[in-house]
Amino acid sequence: MEQSRNMTSLIMIFGATGDLAIRKLFPSLYRLFQKGKLDKFAVIGVARRPLSTEDFQSSVKESVLTALGKKDDIDEFAAHFYYQSHDVSDSSSYLALKSLAEQIDEKYELEGNRIFYLAMAPEFFGPIALHLKSDGLTDVKGYKRLVIEKPFGHDLESAKELNEQIRTAFSEEEVYRIDHYLGKEMVRNIEVIRFANAIFEPLWNNRYISNIQITSSEILGVEERGRYYETSGALRDMVQNHIMQMVALLAMEPPIKLTTDEVRSEKVRVFRSLRMITGEEINKYFVRGQYGSGMVEDEQVPEYRSEPMVDKESNTETFVAGKIMIDNFRWAGVPFYIRTGKRMTTKSTKIVVQFKDIPMNLYYQPEKLLNPNLLVIHIQPEEGITLHLNAKKAGGHLDAQEVKLSFANTGIHAMNTPEGYEKLLYDCMRGDATNFTHWDEVAYSWAFVDKISEVWEKTKAEDYPNYESGSMGPKAADEMLEKDGFFWWPVTALDVDICK
Repeated sequence: MEQSRNMTSLIMIFGATGDLAIRKLFPSLYRLFQKGKLDKFAVIGVARRPLSTEDFQSSVKESVLTALGKKDDIDEFAAHFYYQSHDVSDSSSYLALKSLAEQIDEKYELEGNRIFYLAMAPEFFGPIALHLKSDGLTDVKGYKRLVIEKPFGHDLESAKELNEQIRTAFSEEEVYRIDHYLGKEMVRNIEVIRFANAIFEPLWNNRYISNIQITSSEILGVEERGRYYETSGALRDMVQNHIMQMVALLAMEPPIKLTTDEVRSEKVRVFRSLRMITGEEINKYFVRGQYGSGMVEDEQVPEYRSEPMVDKESNTETFVAGKIMIDNFRWAGVPFYIRTGKRMTTKSTKIVVQFKDIPMNLYYQPEKLLNPNLLVIHIQPEEGITLHLNAKKAGGHLDAQEVKLSFANTGIHAMNTPEGYEKLLYDCMRGDATNFTHWDEVAYSWAFVDKISEVWEKTKAEDYPNYESGSMGPKAADEMLEKDGFFWWPVTALDVDICK
């Protein structure tokens, strides 16, 4: 798809009084405004709550100031925001919105370019898209783009139904499915690390890599999201989207060129190569867990089943660990280990690439094995890269010891690291869909995850809760790797201690 460099757009945010808009979207738009990346723009906030435009602008200013501190040009920025109270099921609301949009389009000379951002519950995605089409809001002379948040469906069938509704109003090229992990600086850096370094790409295969580990752990529990989480669980909430996207970026073949279509094509090939596991095999490849009570940051916290709006006998998993196999020429035999969970030891998202041992250890010491080479990509909360090598100690005999070569986005780099939503909003405005998920990626990912959820929903986990809050998950997750001769690398610090 040819990218537009036109930063002129009318952005309609459905759910503009919600948490996502206030915490992420308004500050991200402000940063783009401050950097001069918005040529001509206006925003219409759309929500059910009765609110005046003046009150809405005050809310926008408060959002930005809370996130970023005092800003001299905040009034100029907020003046571009308008508000309409809206009923998403009522055509008259859309007709009023269309009239307001046309007035603002003319006032700011926005050339009929429109972005519809649905920051709402997923059940409204389809109906809103259909109304936008039937009530004339998509009849514009410029571009039209629909931005939607996860979850995209609850399973493959619901995702197909939702996709059919959306595609009646927007083409696939006009649909931008946000996965905010794809906006994170170090996730976007995976392609650069792989394809811009001659020391990595020739080794990026089953001849030299023994396993790859992806960990995304959280300290928090479900908090006030119990009702949503009961219908989702860690498998749907994290694995189907964020984790699978990172697997695809790590495993994809080099694209012919770095265009949206070519990158997406290679990611889809990874999803097509996933080893599908069914029935009893699920328990050999995947482990589920649910947190019990425990100590987190010196505070006693309750078990999942005692959280608000959670079933007292809930079968919902708050932890998932798994072994993903990719049956193609490059990755045959290399396990991709994944784990994600709530109420764990630390908040961390890291990728550890473990290279195979050298054929003959000339530096063997009975009391100390030679350390494997590791490439660690730190996604959050730190951002950076660490390469673990072996080198001679200063002085003494020819003893090899581990050395770490690290780059961290700290200091000046951290100040300039863009928020994920800022980058994704900017990509959407210029028509670059590379870091948004294509329907084929969504469909293949759901097909893989559905096989697991079907088995887990039919069988009650008898050992819940099976890991203590403040731990790194159930013992069965460790045993899964031990059977293959590996262990989980710790993820508690930027430099990842080599010792177990």
